[in-house]
Amino acid sequence: MSFYRAARAVTDASGDGPVDWVAVGEAAKSITGRGDLSLTDAERERYADDVRTARDRVRSVAAVEFDLPDTIEVQHRHHWIDANVGTFQRVLEQLETPPSVVPGIARSINTGSMAASIAFLANNVLGQYDPLLLANSDDHRLYFVHPNIGKVAAQLDVDRDRFTRWIAFHEVAHAAEFGAAPWLTDYLEDQIESTLEDLSQVRFNREAFREIDATMTAVEGYAELIMDRAFDDEYDDLRRKLDERRSAAGPVTTLFRRLLGLGRKRRQYERGKAFFEAVVAARDVETASLVWERPENLPTDEELDDPTKWLTRVA
Repeated sequence: MSFYRAARAVTDASGDGPVDWVAVGEAAKSITGRGDLSLTDAERERYADDVRTARDRVRSVAAVEFDLPDTIEVQHRHHWIDANVGTFQRVLEQLETPPSVVPGIARSINTGSMAASIAFLANNVLGQYDPLLLANSDDHRLYFVHPNIGKVAAQLDVDRDRFTRWIAFHEVAHAAEFGAAPWLTDYLEDQIESTLEDLSQVRFNREAFREIDATMTAVEGYAELIMDRAFDDEYDDLRRKLDERRSAAGPVTTLFRRLLGLGRKRRQYERGKAFFEAVVAARDVETASLVWERPENLPTDEELDDPTKWLTRVA
């Protein structure tokens, strides 16, 4: 790692926009160790086998048809940065920013902030299902950040193969959602673009944010529901140890998690899972899967806390 190279990339940030995205990638990689990616043939096959097994189990449990992404990669951290800088750029360039009195200084500050955020994520992401939002592409991708999986498994003192398998099941559950709901990518893109347009006009649309949160709560909650039923082993200990690790994080890590909304993500898991568990208890998994039939079937913010209202309206 080289903090000097990162500082140079940030201070030399150039271009016409508020962020120099090339410099973001350079700076993020300069302060992030790429990690070891020397996999044996057996290890690569284990990743592939975990994904295949997860696909078959999720299909049988969720009773939905879906294909796996064409791109499934085992990456180190620099690969992940390269893959995600473009996503951040696509999303944030929708947000028009007012001109700055000192554009060079503002650009360097923005570039440094983005580089630090992406570097933090690159050191913590374990797996990622990526529908490539706002990319004008139908391609979906599935990533595993191998060095992070090994690091966290060692920190938690759990079997790495079992931990990797758990990550694979979770990401394949997300692939099932987007595969079962071809409309979901466009729906999320419309929500994001509408919200960013409001922010560009210095308007805070509370209802729009609530709708995005409700959609993502459904996405995360359904994946948790399917994970519970599809994973071929107990995993309460994995979830508990991960939660304990987050709780024991230092002040800098805690700050980054709050700034990046990772605390909200945990709340979405819990709230969404509670909604779908209630639906399954009242009916069955097939009824819960109706949420992906069409956009109108998504639960509203109010229905997430009162599943009976959703059942009355949809089922």
